[in-house]
Amino acid sequence: MIDYLYLFLYKIFALLSRTLPRGLMDRLLMAISKFAYKFDRKHNHIINANLKLAFGDKLSQNRRDEIGINVFYNLLQNIIGFMRRDSSSKEEILKGIEFKNSHIFQKALEDKRAVVLITAHYSNWELLSIAVALKFNIELVAVGRKLDSPLMDRVLKRNREKYGVEMVYRRGAIKNLLKALKMGKVVGLLLDQHLGERQGGVEVSFFNHKALHSPSASILARSLDALIIPIFIHTENYKSYKITFYEPIELLKTENREADILKMTQAQALVTQKIIENDPNQWFWVHKRWKGFYPDIYNRG
Repeated sequence: MIDYLYLFLYKIFALLSRTLPRGLMDRLLMAISKFAYKFDRKHNHIINANLKLAFGDKLSQNRRDEIGINVFYNLLQNIIGFMRRDSSSKEEILKGIEFKNSHIFQKALEDKRAVVLITAHYSNWELLSIAVALKFNIELVAVGRKLDSPLMDRVLKRNREKYGVEMVYRRGAIKNLLKALKMGKVVGLLLDQHLGERQGGVEVSFFNHKALHSPSASILARSLDALIIPIFIHTENYKSYKITFYEPIELLKTENREADILKMTQAQALVTQKIIENDPNQWFWVHKRWKGFYPDIYNRG
């Protein structure tokens, strides 16, 4: 029964997202974001703990509050954007999106290289995967967590797959991703969350502090001589977007497999860090990114 309630609410908000004037919707989302940041004590604490660890005393509390509000606002823009795209055409989705350095990706496709695109929960990450699949007419395989609601999980999966993004779940993901790459598909990975050592996380430096990072892209690249290409989306107004491809991470394949994977993974963490430093407003600071080494910062009282 609860599944159908979720679906009903989804349909209501999807209708509002398409009928309310955009300016009014944006003001409503900002009001909700300010309310959520103020009263969601749990996530407020996580956001501030992360910002304090990452930037030390470089940010004032007012600046941390500004970033915290934007965390919620960015998430809501992701959700509303997802709803707006539910029945959009390829042309409508790609309108207002600028692609920068796309020759990097285009050359890899022309050379028939296996490609792993890496990004983060940054800006409108939901739009990113769909836009790339549509722009380059490719099959993009991404890893996601299955939603607690089976009905809503089907809605999410259907919305992504109709635009060329195939979803695989985390369990057994590497095997499925290797298979996809061998079939000529492109793999896209969100690699900015904590991954415990038991799950295979490796130690990297992230904002000059130790963190555990997924080596998935490094493992895939080393196994199939694949290119790891960082890609990020950015916006100033949530109306127009810029998607930028960055130079591929150097592929290492020496006799020391563990060292190769660690170096490639560290390079990915550093690229992500630089993007976030450039505009911290658009990263999802809600993840307990450093809990593998600094769990105490997330304790409240």
